[in-house]
Amino acid sequence: MFQIMDGKAVSLQIKDELANEVRGYVARGLRPPHLAAILVGDDGASQTYVANKEKSAHEVGFVSSVYRYSANTEEEELLRVIDFLNNDDEIDGFIVQLPLPKHINEQNIINAISPAKDVDGFTAISTGRFVIGDERAFLPATPMGIVNLLQRYKIETDGKHCVVVGRSNIVGKPAALLMARNSKEANCTVTICHSHTANLAEITRQADILIVAIGKPEFITADMVKEGAVLVDVGIHRIPDETKKSGFHLCGDVKHSEVDEHCSYVTPVPGGVGPLTIVSLLQNTLKAYKQRFNL
Repeated sequence: MFQIMDGKAVSLQIKDELANEVRGYVARGLRPPHLAAILVGDDGASQTYVANKEKSAHEVGFVSSVYRYSANTEEEELLRVIDFLNNDDEIDGFIVQLPLPKHINEQNIINAISPAKDVDGFTAISTGRFVIGDERAFLPATPMGIVNLLQRYKIETDGKHCVVVGRSNIVGKPAALLMARNSKEANCTVTICHSHTANLAEITRQADILIVAIGKPEFITADMVKEGAVLVDVGIHRIPDETKKSGFHLCGDVKHSEVDEHCSYVTPVPGGVGPLTIVSLLQNTLKAYKQRFNL
């Protein structure tokens, strides 16, 4: 029987740890950590994520601010806001919620964020620090959440073959780098695959740990998974479903109905990696706060 890796339960454990640490700093007379977000437009998924971030920040004792702008906001105005936040000593870290409207160059916006406050870990400087193992680096939240989940479930990673399906800058590439690091929570031999990989199923069947972030509903099927593999499904999709009151059902990048029984550990969708993404953002913000105050 496979075991579910409950991301929601793990996120609650980490939140308790963060809240205790924050209470200790406040008891010493320090202000609480402050996390901000810039939200442009009215994308429903983005609004939900930012609302969940606000709620989680308050739960652990952080101050949380959201700067909301209309979808027709110009790039120059956003750059002015970022410059303001970069220089605001009361804010420890902030994110620019993606995606941005098409008339705005996302990379210009991201790279304007101060590396000291880039708690999403998306800027070129943050990425470079991460790649070379600089301790100041903020790890991208979703890959960081994956590693947290594997650690909490005491998944053996040393010397294991980890296959990452997906090569995005936000999940696939950084997840592969994290799993290959020379550290106690990694030390894997890593293979990166994508939708154009020849003989993909042959490669995924070699994985002791299979991380799937390809963005295609139920892409991974039973014939693509090794018996006893640890399966991490990063995908989440809304599929129209007239039998549901909501009008849709959620699924991941893995066809769990036929794959899970072949695995030793699996992440559910929803409730797997998702809750740990926000928690990782909080962990990065606390790290930025501690760097600011030399704690």
